[in-house]
Amino acid sequence: MKVIIRYPKRREVEVRGRRQLQDVLKELNLNPETFIAIQGKTLLTHDAYLKDDDTIEVLSAISGGA
Repeated sequence: MKVIIRYPKRREVEVRGRRQLQDVLKELNLNPETFIAIQGKTLLTHDAYLKDDDTIEVLSAISGGA
């Protein structure tokens, strides 16, 4: 699957094999508690299963403010 990570800079990585989102995040050294993933316009839960032909975007769930 193609994973587009948008924090801190935009980068794309390929991950192979059917697996849960939480496992993909851990493999990419991203804490599942601080990142969210979307597929198209759908927010994915950490137990969602992903396939090789999926494309997801991963965003930081933490934001700063003044």
